[in-house]
Amino acid sequence: MPHIQQLDSHVADLIAAGEVVERPASVVKELVENAIDAGSSAVVVEIRRGGMALIRVTDNGCGIAPEELPTAFLRHATSKLRTEEDLGKIGTLGFRGEALAAISAVSRVDIVTCRPGAAEGASLHLEGGEPAAVEAAGAPQGTTIVVRDLFYNTPARLKFMRKDSAETAAVGGLMQHLALSHPDISFKFIKDGQEALHTPGDGKLDSAVYAALGRDFAHGLVPVEGRGGETAVSGFVTGPLQGRGSRSMQVFFVNGRFIKSQLLTAALEEGYRNQIMKGKFPGCVLSVTLPVTAVDVNVHPAKTQVKFAREREVFDAVYHTVLDALDSRGAANAPAARRETVPAAKPDFFQTMDARTFREQAARQAERPAAPARPAWNTEQRTSAPVADSGTGGVYRSAPRERKVPAAFQRTPIRPLGGALGQAPSSVTAERREAAPVQRREPVSAPAETKERTPETRTAAPEPPARPFVPAIPEMAPQAPEQVPGQTALDAGEAPWRIAGEVLNTYIICEDGSGNVWLIDKHAAHERINFDRLMAAQEPPMRQTLLSPVAAELGREDGALLLENLPLLEQLGFSCEDFGGGAVLVREVPADIDPCDVSATLEELAECLRTGRSPDERRENLLHTMACKAAIKGGWKSDPAELRVLVEKVQSGAVRFCPHGRPVAVKLTKYELEKMFKRA
Repeated sequence: MPHIQQLDSHVADLIAAGEVVERPASVVKELVENAIDAGSSAVVVEIRRGGMALIRVTDNGCGIAPEELPTAFLRHATSKLRTEEDLGKIGTLGFRGEALAAISAVSRVDIVTCRPGAAEGASLHLEGGEPAAVEAAGAPQGTTIVVRDLFYNTPARLKFMRKDSAETAAVGGLMQHLALSHPDISFKFIKDGQEALHTPGDGKLDSAVYAALGRDFAHGLVPVEGRGGETAVSGFVTGPLQGRGSRSMQVFFVNGRFIKSQLLTAALEEGYRNQIMKGKFPGCVLSVTLPVTAVDVNVHPAKTQVKFAREREVFDAVYHTVLDALDSRGAANAPAARRETVPAAKPDFFQTMDARTFREQAARQAERPAAPARPAWNTEQRTSAPVADSGTGGVYRSAPRERKVPAAFQRTPIRPLGGALGQAPSSVTAERREAAPVQRREPVSAPAETKERTPETRTAAPEPPARPFVPAIPEMAPQAPEQVPGQTALDAGEAPWRIAGEVLNTYIICEDGSGNVWLIDKHAAHERINFDRLMAAQEPPMRQTLLSPVAAELGREDGALLLENLPLLEQLGFSCEDFGGGAVLVREVPADIDPCDVSATLEELAECLRTGRSPDERRENLLHTMACKAAIKGGWKSDPAELRVLVEKVQSGAVRFCPHGRPVAVKLTKYELEKMFKRA
């Protein structure tokens, strides 16, 4: 049996560092939270190579006294806890006293700090957790910490680091959350010498949302504010029509701390029930405030999960606040729109009156002076002379009325096209029709009521005798299909099933030879056909180049995830490039994808890349999404030929389940139908 011994202090520090420092974003999180707890109003974060080469965090907070600098890097050293009672009412972001010790154990650290009103500051250098001597240094008020060569003394951890772009995106996402949780602090994020984020710090949440999450997300947000018991909820949510393809834009804060909570997610989405499209998720920036004694933040090493003392109260507060905001938004807009679009009724429009009122009104109208006579040239009447119509085949109409013009306004008569001077239009038309060699079909007879009303017009313009239809290609018309040279007619035979119709523009009704009735989900069937085709394809799908590239706003983490998997997206038919700020510029998409669905498709692809484990599983998840986006949607009107192909695939047994495992068809036997109608 091995002997029990105490670990070396350096090994113990490395183990503790592994629990706190997982990646460069973990370092940034701990350092920025310390800066916030120090009362800073401005924080600047700069990284290089995703934070592996350099992390610099500068704040204008209260600073650290020179004599306390070495103590700050010891394990379990903190200024935020004094007694065990303080563990039950934690109101600060950092409190364990392990962050600085863990960071210094796996990197090279330099710190420069200065207290308010001090003549000079102090600096300290640490390498592998070993501090050097404290030295005096000139510095502005606040603290600057520089972390270099992260994990230089733990090569095993370096193997699990991702690409620099992915680590940079993780830090960028963290800075977004920190900026949203504290809109009263100005945050600046610089990556590889370029400014990627800068919030104004004016205390307005909408300003922080605009700067951190972009204009497209900030546009159309619905403000929410409510309270349930001791729980207060405030922030913004997206409208029901602005649903997203994943939950990546759901941001929750509890007492100013960014957390991930299934409870809050469920409460948010419950408020959108029956208001958002299926498969879409709402976005939000919600801040939940409750007493510090009602929440436990010490349940996760990274402090991204909390435990509520009264979960039901928190759930109800979020649910009712979101629901009330959505309902009031709809109620406020609808009446205003109605008032603007509905005109006011005229006072005498469809007015009801009794007989006496009607007689009095008629008498007043009779006493009014008569209207002046019209000019001579406006008093002509419409003639009823029939005019033959060269194209209606026996249908007659009234001749156009002729306007009488005074002599002063008369001009030289215009010669009719194709006729002599003064020739009537009807005679010209009849003359042209008799002389024209154009082949015409049999004229269409006029309606019975027209013939009875004007019997004399039946002989006014005699129709030419009917002539046989001359085909455009005479040699093709009399031949049967099998007589056409170079072609052979194939008799497909009658199918053993019959399409009876379609209901709800979604389900196909089919009857087979055994008397069974099938209900087929056309979307699920088409989705499975697309998925099998993509899986069996040996070459990338056919692409379509967009006339104008689409800039998809996906967020920093999703955008970096897609850019990290560009070769895989190329295989699927997407041509993408980095557009900055979490946006991806798309130039080419698969031919089956509607360009309007590019952003939603990329959101779902990012979610598939996040959840897939192995490369094969990731590829299958991506193909699932592409097959779904390219399939016929429920509610669309489909061509009968499309329905026939889908039914043929289902009846042949090639399609049974959709890629997500849902059934494609449901069978009802003749016995089951007769049993429903009490015939069996």
